This record gives sequence, C-alpha cells and structure tokens, in this order.
Amino acid sequence: MGDLETQLQTNTDVYMQQFSVPFTYPVYFTQHMFAADNEIFVQALSRLETNRLHRLVVFIDEGVAHALPALADDITSYALANAATMSLVTAPEILAGGESVKNDPDLVTRLQRQMLDLGIDRHSFVVAIGGGAFLDMIGYVAATTHRGLRMIRVPTTVLAQNDSGVGVKSGVNAWGSKNLLGCFAPPFAVINDSAYLATLSERDRRAGMAEAVKVALIRDGGFFAALEANADALAAFDPTAVNHLIRRCAELHMHQIAHGGDPFEAGSARPLDYGHWAAHKLESMTDHSVRHGEAVAIGLALDSRYSVAKGYLGAGNEERICALLEKLGFELWHPALEMCDADNGLMVLAGLREFREHLGGELTITLLTGIGTGHEVNEMEETVILDSLAWLKSRASRR
Repeated sequence: MGDLETQLQTNTDVYMQQFSVPFTYPVYFTQHMFAADNEIFVQALSRLETNRLHRLVVFIDEGVAHALPALADDITSYALANAATMSLVTAPEILAGGESVKNDPDLVTRLQRQMLDLGIDRHSFVVAIGGGAFLDMIGYVAATTHRGLRMIRVPTTVLAQNDSGVGVKSGVNAWGSKNLLGCFAPPFAVINDSAYLATLSERDRRAGMAEAVKVALIRDGGFFAALEANADALAAFDPTAVNHLIRRCAELHMHQIAHGGDPFEAGSARPLDYGHWAAHKLESMTDHSVRHGEAVAIGLALDSRYSVAKGYLGAGNEERICALLEKLGFELWHPALEMCDADNGLMVLAGLREFREHLGGELTITLLTGIGTGHEVNEMEETVILDSLAWLKSRASRR
C-alpha cells in the first residue's frame, strides 16, 4: 500500500490546506498623468504584461470632472496616442462622488452589470479617479465582479492619496452601517497625481492632513516633529510641504499594511484606526456634514487626552497634539458631541460599541504611550471619556 493511501486511511478526519499568495502593487507619484509625455499610466497598465493590448473602463468623480472639464477628453486623447498599449472600451463615465455614493446599492448593481455588458474580464482594468469614498465604491464593484477585476486607483484628495487610496480595503455602506459590505482587495496599481490636489477646496485639502498626524502619532515621532516644524507651510498648502506629508504618510500606511502582521485585519487590533471610534460616530451623528478628516482630528485630540488621563502618555503631550491640529486649521470641538439618546446618554459613547461590532471579537482601541508609539487597550472607562470630552470643550471655549 502506498504512503498516500495509508495516510488517507489512517487520518481521514482533517486535511489541512495551506498556501500563501504574495501581493505586490506599485504606488506612483507624478503630475499631470494624462499629459502626452507622461508614461506613468502606460507603465502601470503594462507592468506585468508588456506585449498586449490592455482594455479598460474609466470612472471619474463628478467633483473632479467639474473642476477639470477637459479631463475626459484628455483621457480619450491619451488612449488614442497609446493605442498600441491601451483601449478604452467606452468613453470615461462621470459619477457622483462623496460619501453618499456608497449608499446606493442600485448603482453598485448597475455598474456590475455594466462590466458584464462591456466585456470587462479579469485581465481588463477598472480605473477610478476620485476621492476616497468614490474609490471605495468603484473598488467594491471591481472586487466583486468576476471575483476581482484589475483596479487602478487614482486618488484625487489629500486624504485618499496619503491613506485610504494606498490601502487594501474597499466597501459600501448598508443598512445604516459604514462599510458594512466590502472586501480586502489590493489594487493593481495606485497613481498619486499631485495636480489633482489643486482642484480641492481649502477645507478638503486640510481634512486629509489629520490622517498624517494620526500615523505620525502611532508610528513615527520624527514625522510628527516634522509636521510641527512645517505647520505654517502646511496650513498655507505649500506644495512642497504637502507633497512631503503625502509621501511620508503613504509610506507609513503601506509599511503598516505590509509589516504590521495583519494586512486583512483578521485580528481585533486596528492601529491605523487610532482616534476613529469617536470620529466614525461623529460623522454619522452629523450626517457627514463633518468631514472624515475633521472628525478624525477631534478623535485624535480626545484619545490623546484620554491617554494622558490614564497615565499612558506624559502630561502636556495632549496640548502639543492639539496645538499642531489647530495650527493646521482644525476645530477640536463640535456641538454634536453633546447629543444625547432617549435615555439621556451621550450618543458618541455608542461609537465604542459600534467600533467593537465592526471589528468583531473584543474591543481593541489604540492609545498613545508616546509621540510615535501606539498602545492597545481592551476597555475604555466612560468616566474618563466624559472627563476628556469636558476638557476638550473647556479648551475650545478658551480659544
């Protein structure tokens, strides 16, 4: 009897399967990616297969299209000039952007069917040009059609270029829950084009800087010090300072995904969600009138004060953190933080329960033990949170 047959007869209860798949994708930094002499987009399409025609469909966030009315024509002209490499299967399509685009299941279904009708297969490309919410939605469509289409992300906001756009998640909202439906799907490539940042309002440019402060706080004290040193230039949106912020933040974000030990978030820890338990709740409580980055800035300030109150972080560091956020232009208090539910409890506290439910398992919150050092805890004391909120409100009233 052969060895394999013997094994099958003596151990038939469990067959263990194990394999690993490496994920590799480039993040390009460029300017004016669809200019005639810019080859970055062609390089991205052809990085695995150089001798074939690459079919693609392009979706553009309407906010970007409004700011750059010639963009769709520029893409078409670029495709024609590189016809030996790429083929647009249809004209670029303009769709609504912003968080509301993640609330429309009919749109997701329509786009999935559209991929089928256009013959977009797993060797074709879906290109999304827009903000983080727009990339989330198109990414979800791409990841769930044919079990995964090749996705090229072109983030157009500071927030997307330095954080969500270079990550591995996509998703849409459902039944009142943020990102309830989604998946982990690394992109084929990411192209950060700094020219798109000029289309943003001052408010949207600023909002993305909160995520840079976040990742500096949990991973790189030197980067935090650099943000402090360049705060005036960043507040004035100096291109050199902003580009450095985006590159370093993206680098740290990518390093966490690749080397943090949990790229697809199977565990309970979410260090990149530092400050987010309150931020996500504040967003929903204000019906997203508070931008994500604005809510994150408040969440960072709140959790830094909590870290000091619990003795994890040295006293005075919360003032240092708040001072940087304020210098960048953030307000660190919002009246919604005092909204109460039917039982007269603060609604923001429900963010802890919702955060745990979203993660699954036990509650795991990242706090600070130093500028540049995160620390995971499994409980948050309500009385300390309330004191920290009172401190934030009092601080805001003195300004």
